[in-house]
Amino acid sequence: MQEQAKISLSAFELQLVSDAGIILTKNNIIQKVYELFGKVSDAYQKQLLNARLPKEAMALSPKISKGENYKGLPYVMLDYPRCFGKEDVFAVRSFFWWGNYFSSVLQLKGMYKAAYELKIMNAISNGQLNGYYINNSNEEWNHDIHTADAELVTAPSILSPSHQVIKITSVHELAKWDTAFDFFQNQLQLYLQILND
Repeated sequence: MQEQAKISLSAFELQLVSDAGIILTKNNIIQKVYELFGKVSDAYQKQLLNARLPKEAMALSPKISKGENYKGLPYVMLDYPRCFGKEDVFAVRSFFWWGNYFSSVLQLKGMYKAAYELKIMNAISNGQLNGYYINNSNEEWNHDIHTADAELVTAPSILSPSHQVIKITSVHELAKWDTAFDFFQNQLQLYLQILND
C-alpha cells in the first residue's frame, strides 16, 4: 500500500485558494498595467520623433511583455527605445514589479556605453541623477534596487571603467499609480537631455 502524501494548507491559504476574486483582480490589474504601458509607448514615440539617438534603437516598435516570476512576483515591462545585441545594448526599460515599484531604466552596453559614458558621468557630477540607482556590477538583468548590484548615485567615481554595463534606475511607488504616466515621460525626457547634452 502506497503512503499518501498529506500536504496541508493553513487557514489563511485555504481562504485564499477558495477566493477566485483574488486572481481575477490580479489579472485585471495586470491588464491595466498593459494599458498604461500602451499609453506610455505612444507618448515615447511622440517624444522621440526628433531625438538624436541611435537609429537602430528606434527602428523597432515598442515591446510590452509580462511574466509571473521575477523573484517570485508578476511583472510587466515596456522596452523602447530598444536595441539588444550580444555585445551592444541601448534600451529604456519601463518596469512594473508587483508588490514593489515602477521603475525606469536606461541601459547601455558595448559601443553605446562607450559613446555615452562621459555624458552619464557629467550628469552625475551636476546632480541630474541624484536619487537614482546605478548598477555597480556586470549583472544586466537585475532590476531589484534592494541588492548589492544597485548603489545610490553619489559621485562619478561609482561608474567604474571595469563595468561592461551602465544601468541608471529611477523608481516610483505603486501607491502613486495616478502619476506613473508622468513619471515615465519625465524619465525619458531626462535621459534625452543627458544623452544629447
